Amino acid sequence: MKKILIIEDNEQVRENTAEIIELSNYQVFTAENGKEGVELALAKKPDLIICDIMMPVLDGYGVYHLLSKHTETASIPFIFLTAKSEKADFRRGMEMGADDYVTKPFDGIDLLNAIEVRLNKNDLIKQQYTGADALNNFIKDARDAGKIKLSSDEREVFSYGKKQFIYKEGQRPRAVYCVVSGKVKIYRTNDDGKELIINIYGEGDYFGYTPILEENNYKESAQVLEDAKIMLIPREDFMQLVSTDLSIAKVFIKIITRNILEKEDSLLNLAYNTLRKKVAFGLIQLLEKYKIENDAKPQLNLSRENMAQTIGIATESLIRTLGDFKDEKLIDIQVGKVIILDEKKLRNLPY
Repeated sequence: MKKILIIEDNEQVRENTAEIIELSNYQVFTAENGKEGVELALAKKPDLIICDIMMPVLDGYGVYHLLSKHTETASIPFIFLTAKSEKADFRRGMEMGADDYVTKPFDGIDLLNAIEVRLNKNDLIKQQYTGADALNNFIKDARDAGKIKLSSDEREVFSYGKKQFIYKEGQRPRAVYCVVSGKVKIYRTNDDGKELIINIYGEGDYFGYTPILEENNYKESAQVLEDAKIMLIPREDFMQLVSTDLSIAKVFIKIITRNILEKEDSLLNLAYNTLRKKVAFGLIQLLEKYKIENDAKPQLNLSRENMAQTIGIATESLIRTLGDFKDEKLIDIQVGKVIILDEKKLRNLPY
């Protein structure tokens, strides 16, 4: 059953709206002000939000702004409720990125139609535009619908060998990349020539879009960790895609938000944790990105040097700490591999 959150300060409107929606077999949650609405949205993760604009404590714009900052709520379809006399208000709401608006007083059928359209469209996006073929699928649909003109009929997929560069720091960005198979590391080099791996991307991951959106040259280098196939989306096509459909733009906003949160966690780990906790945190992050399943025991097949550069510590410190973890039976070490024996203890290392 789909979940709908109604945020409305007028009790009669709130209750009548909830009754109409519940009769259409939706689960309904209600909030009488914006602050309560944000808290409910974060707790319940509704499939759609209906929100009045003019409210005490926190207005509808504030609700939308706050929820768009959270990865788990940023892509939830959002419908504004507005009075007929508030045309400028709903125009502002749509410019902020809301999916639709309904004017008060409204007909119940119109509201239900708006809900159904937004839920169906969101489901379609989840089905078609996620995973390794997300961008490819959207390019095909957009081309078939005549929404955009593309510079090529098919996406170009290139094969890269181990240690081959895809791009280097300082170069001008010309494409967005999607990993079809293999692994790619993104890293920066300091003045002393020491590398710091920013991220490792695997199958279905996109990279290289931030410099295009910022209109800057690459601030890092991309190098293949193992033989890979990479799909290229030319810069012009990518910019057309994200500017053609707001729903697709939201998909990429969500990806970018997730990446930012991951980097913030990594920086906090690097700044405040002990060496043991830094290594444990780094192993868990690598596990989620780079693991190979083997008899139900996840393992990391990554060089110690690359592992240390990803975590942000010296290779010697990593090797010493891995030895300690092996003695504590948290991991096992084989040639070129780290096998995780107790993931739960690694995640909750006390010191």
